[in-house]
Amino acid sequence: MTVRQDFEEPARSRPELVIGQEQLFTAAREQLGRGGSVLLHGPAGIGKSTVLRALAADYAEAARTVLRCSATESESHLPFLALADLLGLVLDEVSGKLPAAQRTALESALTGRGESTLQRDGLALRLAVLSALRALAAEGPVLVVADDVQWLDSASSELLGFAARRLGDTPVTMLCAVRTDGQEYDRHLRTSPPDTLPVRLGPLSRAQVSSLLDHRGYTGLPRSTVRDIHRTSGGNPLFALELGRALAENPTPPRPGEPLPVPTSLRALVLSRLEMLSAQARHTLLVASAGARPTLSLLHAAGRENAEAETARAAELGLLATEPEGPAVRFAHPLVSAALYAEAPAHQRRAAHAALSTAASDPIERARHLALATTGTDPEVAARLAGAAMLARDRGAPSVAASLGLLAARHAPAESVPGPDERRLQAAEDAITAGEVDLARDIAREVLTRATAATERVRAWMVVIEAAGQALGEVDAVFPQALADAGDDPRLLALVHYQLAWRALVVEGDFAEGREEAAHAADLAARAGDRRTELLALAFQAQAETLMGHPDAPATIKRALKEPQDPQVACHHNGAGSTRFRWLLMSDQLPEARNTVTALLREVRRRGMVESEVHFLRLLAETELRSGHCGRALDLARESLRLARDSGIGEVASAMLTSLAEASGDSVDEALTLAREAVQHAEEDGDQIYVSRALAALGYVQLVAGDAQGTVRSLRRVRELEHGLGVTDPARGRWHGDLAEALVRIGELAEAQDVIDVTREQALRLGRESVLAVLDRAEALVRAAGGEHKVAMGQLTSVRDRLGKLGYGLEEARAAFELALLRAGHGPGPTSYDEAARLFRRCRALPWLRQVDAAAAAGATPDRQPPPAPATAVLEGLASMERQVAELVMEGATNREIAGRLFISVKTVEATLTRVYRKLGIRSRVDIVRLAAGRHVK
Repeated sequence: MTVRQDFEEPARSRPELVIGQEQLFTAAREQLGRGGSVLLHGPAGIGKSTVLRALAADYAEAARTVLRCSATESESHLPFLALADLLGLVLDEVSGKLPAAQRTALESALTGRGESTLQRDGLALRLAVLSALRALAAEGPVLVVADDVQWLDSASSELLGFAARRLGDTPVTMLCAVRTDGQEYDRHLRTSPPDTLPVRLGPLSRAQVSSLLDHRGYTGLPRSTVRDIHRTSGGNPLFALELGRALAENPTPPRPGEPLPVPTSLRALVLSRLEMLSAQARHTLLVASAGARPTLSLLHAAGRENAEAETARAAELGLLATEPEGPAVRFAHPLVSAALYAEAPAHQRRAAHAALSTAASDPIERARHLALATTGTDPEVAARLAGAAMLARDRGAPSVAASLGLLAARHAPAESVPGPDERRLQAAEDAITAGEVDLARDIAREVLTRATAATERVRAWMVVIEAAGQALGEVDAVFPQALADAGDDPRLLALVHYQLAWRALVVEGDFAEGREEAAHAADLAARAGDRRTELLALAFQAQAETLMGHPDAPATIKRALKEPQDPQVACHHNGAGSTRFRWLLMSDQLPEARNTVTALLREVRRRGMVESEVHFLRLLAETELRSGHCGRALDLARESLRLARDSGIGEVASAMLTSLAEASGDSVDEALTLAREAVQHAEEDGDQIYVSRALAALGYVQLVAGDAQGTVRSLRRVRELEHGLGVTDPARGRWHGDLAEALVRIGELAEAQDVIDVTREQALRLGRESVLAVLDRAEALVRAAGGEHKVAMGQLTSVRDRLGKLGYGLEEARAAFELALLRAGHGPGPTSYDEAARLFRRCRALPWLRQVDAAAAAGATPDRQPPPAPATAVLEGLASMERQVAELVMEGATNREIAGRLFISVKTVEATLTRVYRKLGIRSRVDIVRLAAGRHVK
């Protein structure tokens, strides 16, 4: 019996060991828990052995016997070696339980005594392995752990496969891992039982690579560097960690535009076949690795006359991927290109870039190659790079512009105009636009160590403040220094006072002070002729006035939209276009708001403005959610959150909005997690604005989850915060109706009516029709709780129709649901929930739809707590995959959505549903929902 401790890991470390593979890890663990077997497969370095060890550690506790083997390529020619690893330590335990012929054959194979071979003792050996496993299993469950199955000697592989196919119900579980490198895994299934679950481990996302690097101690890497590590590693965790280690050990970072340093360990791994190429072919590949988009024609133009033959040979060796269509030269893995470049001497790299500086057709590429081919300062090279950076900026590639700007600064002589630091600051501003805030902050701080000119220092301070994002409290000490450097220059003072407006709002939570600072900044900028800063300040002032319910808001918006406009400010997330969108949304002009934000999103994507893209994705999601398009809103919100987490920009706001979309369209549990995360991070940042907004989201999610007490706690705090902020427009957060509804549910009718009355007065003053309708819905619940059922029903009917006309689909459906509940509790005759179900289904509001189904089944009363989710007891007789598919059908997922979430094909979903129908005695997807809700199926 092998020692189980070989596989044990500290319980607290296991989730970290499988970063990025948690869902697959869970599926594999559930399969093992049911007594099934698992085959992990994927390319080298993808994390198979790590996941295998973690799974073995989890399951070893349930197994009496753990058998282990780990094959290597150098030993794969030795017959029976893997079998000896597996059964060598238990031979004495099982040999006495085997027939004589089987015992002799097995002992001979495992000990090397005698001349046992598969050809001579094939049947006896096969039966001996099967009998040995059955004998061990008779004493208790057996776990077989086999790593690197691709290197199993052929004899052991054949014997294991024979036994695995015949184990049947014997409690023997196999946990195997195999490197596939693009090959099909099916042929390796022959060493596993028929019910084995194949699990393919895929590449990690950028955020997961970042988490992995942090876990291993490579912290503090700029996001732009993590992005490069992710791209170069292809999401492979082993490659990413080795690249992170090389960067941590290398005191000299790569020059802008150059690939990452590749450690010797990875070079040997990916370039083992490079020596099989001629020197000329290796140089051709070096030129290809230096190019951004290498093609055969580019290689020819760079002087590589035999490029076709040389690249064909490289493809045969697996260094290049074959491209059946098009002339592109693509490396088999991004790391191959980086390793080739890292392996080459510096003079050969410069020669490759020199050749490409004349061969490339794109002026940006030509300038980049010229810079990398040049050593020392050169004003002509610096000027060409600055021109290329401007072109990249115009093309919507600010990240490229930042890289080119840094190269320009490197080659610019100290006495040149503009000087090196001015070019660095422009690069930092481009990096801010591209969402590379860490890079921007580092550049600005470097400039501040030596800059003496007021203009350069204030610009650098502005970059530091911008890079802080919502965490302005962390850079509070910067503002006095920036004011001192600005002196009495109105242009510089305008920049500082504009940022002070944001500080007043975010750190102090004071809209009035923020409005005054913005107005002052706009006046200073107008005096200095700085139209860009003036427009930003006016947009801020207009937004503050809008949220305050200030009567000057429409006039200020007109001033912010007045010509001349700055094209970049016009589409900026803090510009007048964004302010106008917010005004439209709060004024119930949903179609026009959608058109406005869609146009803004299109423009910022064209310009490569990452922070604005995160912002407008979120605003478009909010518009779709208000319109009752919950599925579309959820897709947009998730996209915004992914981009926010990748770039480190706007994470709190995106998490907040995604929690609302999840609670309306998919998972209430995920919504609660996101809302709480948003509240926590906003509080850590000291961001008063988003603390209140995140709490409002949490209150709504708690309402959907049935936690009325939690809703009241969260939204009472929102009420206090917004009072302190000076926010008086109820269309800003639209939480007031939810608070009143939750107060009714806990029996606080007087407070509910007070919330309604106070909010109604503000909504009437500002003409917020949808807010008034939602307040009327809440008031109908107050009246129903007070016994005025007929009046309440009439009010709910009116509310439903008004919300429908305004285009608020989800709120309309909620009104229809409350009306059905009220009729069920107090109206005469049978009650139909069909209209509410239809409206929620149209919205794809799955959590609400589940409540409707459960209410219809249970006959809920109007003073109910929200009904629980449908019981799934009817599904317990199904196999794991069948149950998972059925549960997703209950959530309203399509076959394609189910396939994506479970990592299976659509055909597998269809086949699984057929089995579900047969086992449950039903005929359709609708019948699954009816059964789960406890309703009769005809």
